[in-house]
Amino acid sequence: MITQVKIYTRRLLVVLGLFSLVSCSEEFFNNPPLGDLTVGSFPETEADAILATNGVYNILRSWNLNCGGFPLLDIVSDEATKGSNPDDGTAIKPYEDFTYTADEGSMDRWYKTLYQGIRRANLVINDVPDIPMDEALKTRLIAEARFLRGYLYAIMIRAFGDAPLVTEIDPPLDLTRTSAEEIFSQLVEPDLLFAVENLPEKSDYAPEDLGRATRGAAKALLARIYLFRGDFVNVEKYTLEIIQSGQYDLEANFADAFSYDQENGIESVFEVSALPEEFAQGGNQYGNTQAIRGTPNRGWGFGRPAYTWITMMTNNNDPRLDASVIFLNEVLDGTTTFGDGSTPDTTYVNGSIVEIECYNQKVWHPGVNSTTSFGHNRRIIRYADVLLMAAEALNENGKPDQALMYLNQVRERARGGNSNVLPDVTVTDKNQLRESILAERTFELAFEGLRFWDLVRTDRAKTVLGTLGFTENKNELFPIPQSEIDISEGRITQNQGY
Repeated sequence: MITQVKIYTRRLLVVLGLFSLVSCSEEFFNNPPLGDLTVGSFPETEADAILATNGVYNILRSWNLNCGGFPLLDIVSDEATKGSNPDDGTAIKPYEDFTYTADEGSMDRWYKTLYQGIRRANLVINDVPDIPMDEALKTRLIAEARFLRGYLYAIMIRAFGDAPLVTEIDPPLDLTRTSAEEIFSQLVEPDLLFAVENLPEKSDYAPEDLGRATRGAAKALLARIYLFRGDFVNVEKYTLEIIQSGQYDLEANFADAFSYDQENGIESVFEVSALPEEFAQGGNQYGNTQAIRGTPNRGWGFGRPAYTWITMMTNNNDPRLDASVIFLNEVLDGTTTFGDGSTPDTTYVNGSIVEIECYNQKVWHPGVNSTTSFGHNRRIIRYADVLLMAAEALNENGKPDQALMYLNQVRERARGGNSNVLPDVTVTDKNQLRESILAERTFELAFEGLRFWDLVRTDRAKTVLGTLGFTENKNELFPIPQSEIDISEGRITQNQGY
């Protein structure tokens, strides 16, 4: 079945010379670009509406959408370092110690690509309602576009704070920053609530449409945003609705949650589908950027699992370490990892180990060359995260017994049948249980871009990251790209401290 899904997934995307979209395949991903289309002539038909919506999904595979190409959200946390060899990617080295500036190119690429995706979503949201077509399909496509716009704007305001609010295809040139609170209340929340009401459940989609936004994905994204805002009542509401829907479950084995054999599987709430080809043929470079450098040559090796995190997992006897990290001389799918000759196997400072050469196993994809790594499906939201969000909200809402139930479901799967490790958590004191849940998030969700936001939202960033250079009341947000400030002639202002 999974092989069929991978083939079906050759259908998404396309279109518009206007947006420089590239398509991916016969099904959810692969028709050739349709060039020479303009806003005046597109979209006009039902087929155009589908193509335009697919074009919004296409932005999710853009290398630049992932923090400008690199796993910066992991690197600024305590879970990962820059990685690669010492001489490559020096421009992102400052993210390890929070000395990056508004001139660094990753922020510029990330910021602009978010708005490129928002513009594509606006095209669907504004123009598709006027197309004569099947009304049920029309409503669903608009809901998909609003889900994706909500997702992109949620990233924008979490990363950069106040931002220009754009709901048109060609907005005025004199935009200023709108408060993050206003963007949330006027756009993000309404978009996602519309998606909840109008998207189908995952099981309602045909195999060729797996990977599209679902009602469960919209609820999970809402829960993630409410969690960041400390709205535990709504986190509880939406996570429990997902759990009770019966649409999702944990994979039996932790490693299968990221496996190429289980793409869009039972644990996947929302993921970015991709093919083991270059971007123009449906690939996603997210995995390639982090994949093994050297032998086998699968990628660049950025975002190396931090030695401190590895030590913590080892001391905890946590079986998830093996499926989260690729160590030198490890064999996967018959391939031995020897690594990169220009990268030290072990790095010492004052006689103590501070880094070892290793790689993020959660992005592993089998194959014979570096292009193969483009086929990794990036998991945006997993059911394990839903369970942990539910546990955290229930604990904060004074329901520790229910919280323990969902927390221990995650731990039970993680222990893999070994009763000697990861025993059930039994504490019901709110503070102690909170610490257990937050610790479980870093064990379960490592290298998935969530740890930094967890530290920020729980006011622990200074405590945990202060020795790495984190400055309170500054580094909670990233800098607005200096190029955007310059182009706006100062109408767009800089975040505090940059």
